[in-house]
Amino acid sequence: MEEHVAHLQSCMYQYSRAIYRSIKDLIDPYAPEGSQLEYRRSVLSECEQTMARLAADPHYFARPDRTLFQDIRRYFPITAQAQVAWTVREGVSAAVTFIDAQIEAGAFDGGIARCRATTRKGKACQRTPLPGRDYCPSHQHLERTTVAA
Repeated sequence: MEEHVAHLQSCMYQYSRAIYRSIKDLIDPYAPEGSQLEYRRSVLSECEQTMARLAADPHYFARPDRTLFQDIRRYFPITAQAQVAWTVREGVSAAVTFIDAQIEAGAFDGGIARCRATTRKGKACQRTPLPGRDYCPSHQHLERTTVAA
């Protein structure tokens, strides 16, 4: 199990580095040289913190791409912000897809996928969810359904 956790951390590290490598050259070129180095460190740190939070608690991190962009946008000139936003959105989307696949495989719960619902007593449901779903048969009514318009 420790090997699996190390593998997840390594993968998330790779996502944060990929985002950083894609945007590091867009950092404000007119800032003083000492500030540019500090800006790079801050952007790298924010990328790593976002990926660490996403890996640690993926169910309760609503918009990781928006959060990361809001944290780093001040380090980029206005002319580069659209490119930075696109890069962050695509990189975080890839990481979220990877995390979702890991959750589906049960990697975050000791190797067994668990229902996301809680019981009447307030404890987490211990049943296995339906294939391709987040909830077990007893809690399938909690699954969000898309309404055809």
